[in-house]
Amino acid sequence: MLDALRLWTRRRWVAAAAASVVTALVVALPTAMIPTPVFGREIPTTWWAWPVLAVTSVLSGLLFATYVREPGDPASGEASINRGGAAGGLLAFFAVGCPVCNKLALIALGYTGALQWFAPVQPFLGAAAIGLLLWALRARLQGQLACAAVPPPNRTPEDTRLPV
Repeated sequence: MLDALRLWTRRRWVAAAAASVVTALVVALPTAMIPTPVFGREIPTTWWAWPVLAVTSVLSGLLFATYVREPGDPASGEASINRGGAAGGLLAFFAVGCPVCNKLALIALGYTGALQWFAPVQPFLGAAAIGLLLWALRARLQGQLACAAVPPPNRTPEDTRLPV
C-alpha cells in the first residue's frame, strides 16, 4: 500500500486532505459531535468516538483520492467501484452518533433499548467501519500498482487493421 501512496502526486494528496475534512464535517455535524444550533445530542460523545471519526476521515479521504485521475491518464471505461468505503462511512456515522438520536435504533429498540442494546454495539460498529475502509483502500491501492496489459511484442500497426 505504501508503494502506491509514494507514487501519488500533489493533486491526489490535496484531494485526500479536502475529502478528509469534508468527511469529518459530514459525520460530526449531524451527529452533534461538533455542537451546532441545528443538531442536538442527548448523550455526550464517548471518548472513543473522536479517534473513530479521525481515522474514518483520513481513510475516507485517502480512498476518495484513489478515484482522482491525473492529467494525461488515459480514460479507462472500467472504473472499479468498491462499495466497502460507502458501507464503512455509513457504519462510522452510526457508530459515533448519539444512540437515542438515531431514529432507526429508537424506532426499533425504543429509548431504553437504544441505551441498553445499541450503545454497547457502537464501538464494534466503529471498528467494523475502519476495517471496511481499510479493506476498500487496500483494494484500490493494489489496483493502482497492477501491471497494465501490454500488446504482444511481435504486433505491428498493420496487424491491427481489419481485412478489407
